[in-house]
Amino acid sequence: MRLGLNLGYLSGPDVRDQIALAQEAERLGYSVVWAAEAYGSDAPTLLAWIAAQTERIDVGSAVMQIPARTPAATAMTAVTLDAVSGGRFRLGLGVSGPQVSEGWHGVRFERPLQRTREYVDIVERALRQEKVAYQGEHFTLPLPDGPGKALRLMMRPVRERIPIYLASIGPKNLELTGQIADGWLSVFFAPEHAAESMEPIRAGREQAGRSMDGFDVVTTVPLVIGDDVAACADEVRAYTALYIGGMGSREQNFYNRLAVRMGFEQAATEVQDLFLDREYRAAAAAVPQEFIDRTALIGPPERIRERLPAYAEAGVTTLTVAFTGGAETLQTRLARLRDLAEAVDAAGLAE
Repeated sequence: MRLGLNLGYLSGPDVRDQIALAQEAERLGYSVVWAAEAYGSDAPTLLAWIAAQTERIDVGSAVMQIPARTPAATAMTAVTLDAVSGGRFRLGLGVSGPQVSEGWHGVRFERPLQRTREYVDIVERALRQEKVAYQGEHFTLPLPDGPGKALRLMMRPVRERIPIYLASIGPKNLELTGQIADGWLSVFFAPEHAAESMEPIRAGREQAGRSMDGFDVVTTVPLVIGDDVAACADEVRAYTALYIGGMGSREQNFYNRLAVRMGFEQAATEVQDLFLDREYRAAAAAVPQEFIDRTALIGPPERIRERLPAYAEAGVTTLTVAFTGGAETLQTRLARLRDLAEAVDAAGLAE
């Protein structure tokens, strides 16, 4: 099982801390560092900055938002990042959610599966340096009855294939991920409920005539190391409540639905009600300790070491850690990266 680091979003002047974390992850043998975007910092700029100050570790978007860019623009960004990093870029894509897609990007959040399928198809054609002519439900290239013509990407890719990952949660989206992607970006992954997610992916792989060999199952897991398990869980509560309660509307929140499928229906409803009523502290307090324990790595090093085999047995190939507590110092986070690497080695799981 490989290790990854998810830096999340860039918030203000902390880019030097992000670089320090990426460089330490590289020194420790982590395989990839990811950056995210919502409606603040963008992922490609941060990844380019990290790639310039590292040598071996891969850089990946988790995720670049599909509604934010045309497929052609994403292909251009991917090929450029792969070139400047020396072939170290991984392209992670996701449809975001209705609030960001429609409220920030002005793109209707409709038929996201079909949009994703067409989007990835166009990106792959561009990266193969084909002349891109496309007739889809969401995308038409070139536009009809105009001066446009089918064009070919001017820049030759460094690698024959840039790996494409999809962030997906629902069963149909997971199946699509298995069909068309090289890897899956998961969140709130609980090894005890892995089959609910892995089976649709396997079904998609089979439909595409592929096996799970080489398919990268990436899960982002909050990491908090300390002797007091309850106190460690408290560092994750606000983050968890934000996703279960506030990432989307009451009617359309994929993370809330995931919690329901995991058996936390009553708690998911309570967290969402409190969050949408702007009772943020109460929403965080309402997140069950059991949910956090299943979806995060918390507690002393030996407790985390004992938990790691469950992820490997569930099919995770890249365990990516994230830091969610705002009170953590850079030195604390660096120490946690080292502690996790040692725990993986001690558990005999390091690749």
